[in-house]
Amino acid sequence: MSLAALLVYGLGLALAFGYRSWAQWWATGSTGFVGIREPVLRLGWWGGVLFILSIALTVAAPVLELTGITPAALSPMAVGLVLAVAGLILTLAAQTAMGASWRVGVDAGERTDLVTTGIFGRVRNPVFSAMVVALAGLPLLVPTWVSVAALVSLVAAVEIQVRVVEEPYLARVHGTAFTSYTARTGRFVPKVTPTARRGSPEPPSAHR
Repeated sequence: MSLAALLVYGLGLALAFGYRSWAQWWATGSTGFVGIREPVLRLGWWGGVLFILSIALTVAAPVLELTGITPAALSPMAVGLVLAVAGLILTLAAQTAMGASWRVGVDAGERTDLVTTGIFGRVRNPVFSAMVVALAGLPLLVPTWVSVAALVSLVAAVEIQVRVVEEPYLARVHGTAFTSYTARTGRFVPKVTPTARRGSPEPPSAHR
């Protein structure tokens, strides 16, 4: 399945970054690529580096397996293929939902609209969530240490990028609007809020 993995993830990268950048440029005049703007060796900078590393390892894993350098073990490959394809589709859908606000990287001097509708009404970072789902299929399609390293690098990059770079930037730019948004949405998965039982008495604080 290494050849299938190479085709699926190669197509995914071409669509998620190549086609998406072209569509962004056609619609707004900008490709949306900002790049790594954080100071070198700072935590945010490492997030960008790990993201690039995860992309490189994603391509390297099936190539190395096909050449016999890192032979693969047995794994549930069908599940991996489903995760890869589903994650790719969700990634493209979430990118499209961002419209003109889609960016790769953060420019501290730029202000984009805060997208809070559609899937973004439930999850603040569905693009990253979908990318992790897609790459979770790689160790199943190509079960080598390179595939695992690609997934680990992506998860670490996403955590750093969101918590250290993107959310602090959005908080500075959008203030209380972003604070209110975070209160009702989950960072990577929908937030589960308890529903009050019908007919149950209201808490004392509700009467104050």
